[in-house]
Amino acid sequence: MMIENILIIVSLVLLSHYVIFLSKIYFGLSKLTNKVNEKIPEEFVSIIVPFRNEEKNIINTYTNLTSQNYPQEKFEIILVNDSSDDNSLQLLENLPKKENVFIYSVPKDYPANAHKKRAIRFGIEKSKGEIIVTTDADCNHKKDWLKNLLKFMDKETGLISGPVEFISNEKLFSRMQRLEFAGLVITGAGLIGSGNPIICNAANIAYRKKVFDEVGGFTYQMNLSSGDDELLMQKIHRDSGYQIKFALDKNAIVSTEANPTLNDFYHQRKRWASKGLFYGDHLLLLKLVLIFLFYLSLIVQPILGFVIS
Repeated sequence: MMIENILIIVSLVLLSHYVIFLSKIYFGLSKLTNKVNEKIPEEFVSIIVPFRNEEKNIINTYTNLTSQNYPQEKFEIILVNDSSDDNSLQLLENLPKKENVFIYSVPKDYPANAHKKRAIRFGIEKSKGEIIVTTDADCNHKKDWLKNLLKFMDKETGLISGPVEFISNEKLFSRMQRLEFAGLVITGAGLIGSGNPIICNAANIAYRKKVFDEVGGFTYQMNLSSGDDELLMQKIHRDSGYQIKFALDKNAIVSTEANPTLNDFYHQRKRWASKGLFYGDHLLLLKLVLIFLFYLSLIVQPILGFVIS
């Protein structure tokens, strides 16, 4: 009887914490707004696209970004090759040159760890924009993407998290990923709206270069293969006086393909989950552990029902 009572109490605690978590997301979403100044920022913008072995996608990305409905004199596109061993770089170099497009390769003597972050950091060093926008080389961008993302940038804003969606095919696994990933994006949006920014996606974010420098950039993350998004966002929220915003506009969405195999999905989520161990807020880590235990309890409770009572 004692064991049963303890398990019931534990289950109720986990359930209560999870309900509070969902409520925070729900009320955070209600605080988001798309009523913003439609004018584009005065600041010059640098779009940084790190790529490695993206010969299947790089031309499409290049075409999408160079076709943006945004004044060409107000932005630049910096494509950073990070040790590609396919034809990605050659395909780019064979394209007609545009004045606001720059193609670089990360030098061999550049720090070798954290591939994607080192490519972004190298791109930032080469950039002249006051606003940095990062996206991935395997994404699709609508013509008004940049304009609708940056309309949320004002003097008080340090970072904007943009929406990302998975493109699914008719396969069940792909459709499940699309739904699950949409849940992550909605969760991130709600937490930003509630004033507790935790997750975002580097495939669609914008931030001020001076704020990036102010919080130390990726200085304490270069040992991680990921973290160029949410760890940076959390540092800006924690260590600066700037606001974090979510771009609540369907025209600000970027899309990318879902993982083709279960193995790819596993390694992607393993990489994402590894960032949680480096969150600076220990209370946040405890909350995430409680959420994990709640999900685990949904599997364990039926088993205990048969074993114990």
